[in-house]
Amino acid sequence: MRSEPVKTQQPKQPGTPSRDHIRRAPKVLLHDHLDGGLRPGTVVELAGRAARAGDPAAYDALPETDPDKLGAWFREAADSGSLERYLETFAHTCAVMQSADALRRVAAECAEDLAEDGVVYAEVRYAPEQHLAGGLTLEQVVEAVNEGFREGERRAREAGRRIRVGALLTAMRHAARALEIAELANSYRDLGVVGFDIAGAEAGYPPTRHLDAFEYLKRENNHFTIHAGEAFGLPSIWQALQWCGADRLGHGVRIIDDIERDASGADGTDGTVRLGRLASYVRDKRIPLELCPTSNLQTGAAASYAEHPIGLLRRLHFRATVNTDNRLMSGTSMSREFEHLVDTFGYTLDDMQWFTVNAMKSAFIPFDERLAMINDVIKPGYAELKSEWLFTQSAVTSDGAANGG
Repeated sequence: MRSEPVKTQQPKQPGTPSRDHIRRAPKVLLHDHLDGGLRPGTVVELAGRAARAGDPAAYDALPETDPDKLGAWFREAADSGSLERYLETFAHTCAVMQSADALRRVAAECAEDLAEDGVVYAEVRYAPEQHLAGGLTLEQVVEAVNEGFREGERRAREAGRRIRVGALLTAMRHAARALEIAELANSYRDLGVVGFDIAGAEAGYPPTRHLDAFEYLKRENNHFTIHAGEAFGLPSIWQALQWCGADRLGHGVRIIDDIERDASGADGTDGTVRLGRLASYVRDKRIPLELCPTSNLQTGAAASYAEHPIGLLRRLHFRATVNTDNRLMSGTSMSREFEHLVDTFGYTLDDMQWFTVNAMKSAFIPFDERLAMINDVIKPGYAELKSEWLFTQSAVTSDGAANGG
């Protein structure tokens, strides 16, 4: 075990961003599910459209048909502490995503919503196999989603915002189509698809069931992430890395189980921590962790924001990133995730930039493109916000001095 002291991070450091700063800050999102981010009004409208076309099942199954009430229902249903119950909510969103037009619309709105929230680069994942009930082929699903992302990027540009969206094709870990989806991802890798993923309930469905897909992707020099270390624990992380060769860990929050922490010392520090072999490997190899704080609270992977491992993982300099997972089910956005972290841990603009650069370094696009995003978009964006904060503080200080403060 590797031991080292960890100092307590004090709240409200100089440079603590306002909500407006958080919203305008350039953000990078690596873990977001397309079918977990629909606008509630879009779910209602698409279900109603299907009913008028002679297929009322999706509309009749909706627990609410008022968009505001439906959005609240999704959040309450997902806020159960169970990953399995959380996943049940997707039946309603997937039900309305069974035509090319619906997929294009959902993808375009996803890109628009992310851009409005200050996201400049996103990798959005979805499982093509879950969108075949209306007669589409796997290829038609991918092409419709790609078209939607490009349309959303165009609308964002027209609104004065810029975003780039790459798709991650997901295979469901309880099914047997992983190799087929991996081949699909590889065939579209220069056409908007940037990588591969497996998702679904972890318990009973280890990633090693899909070794043929991962071996294929490695032979093709392609990228993949694996949902691991969310509901199951260290064995799923170990398998994802050492058997499957994952480039990133989807969630990976349970790596905390391999970090021992002593009681606080009398010197005001958090004492010491000891990293186990797996935790040391993850940190030493700079393996990105796609952490999703609000979602982790809902599924029981963490008890509160204050107890979420992201605080310790950031202080230990793991390659931690901040993500939304499912914006509809969690009632969240990238800005809200950072607001919670700023309020809980006293994070500054420097901390936000650290998380954002981590995410951009870990993206599945070529190195020169990642570097350009960091140097030309992310760093200048944060530099501007920091200068605004400094000038604001200068004005406050001057006003205080003028009034004898």
